[in-house]
Amino acid sequence: MLTLLLSALPAGKPVLALFLFASALPAGVTELLPFLFIILVFYFLLIRPNQNRQKKWQQMLSSLKAGDRITTTGGIRGVILSIKDDVVQIRVSPDNVRLEVVKSAIAAVTTQDESQK
Repeated sequence: MLTLLLSALPAGKPVLALFLFASALPAGVTELLPFLFIILVFYFLLIRPNQNRQKKWQQMLSSLKAGDRITTTGGIRGVILSIKDDVVQIRVSPDNVRLEVVKSAIAAVTTQDESQK
C-alpha cells in the first residue's frame, strides 16, 4: 500500500508529496508526527554523539599502558607507572609524587608532542 501511495505522489515536489502522504495517514498519527520528529532530532543531536564520545573514552581507557602521559578529570597530569584492575598508579612531577587514581578519573591521554609545546 505504501509503494502504491508513493508512486502516486508527484515527482520533484517533496513538500507537496509530504503533505499528501501525511493527509493519507489516520488523524491520530498525524498529530504524533511533530513529536516523533522532535524525538528524532534529539536522538541525532544529543544522544548519538554522546554515545560515540563514551565509546571513544572507553577505548582510550582500555588501551592505557605504563609510560603513557595522562590528565585526570581534576587536572592532575602524570605518567602511568602501573595499572591494576580499576586502579592506576601515576607519577606526578616535579617531586615524583606517586598517586593512585581510579581509571574512570582519567580524562585524556597526552602524547609526547603535546607535552613539549
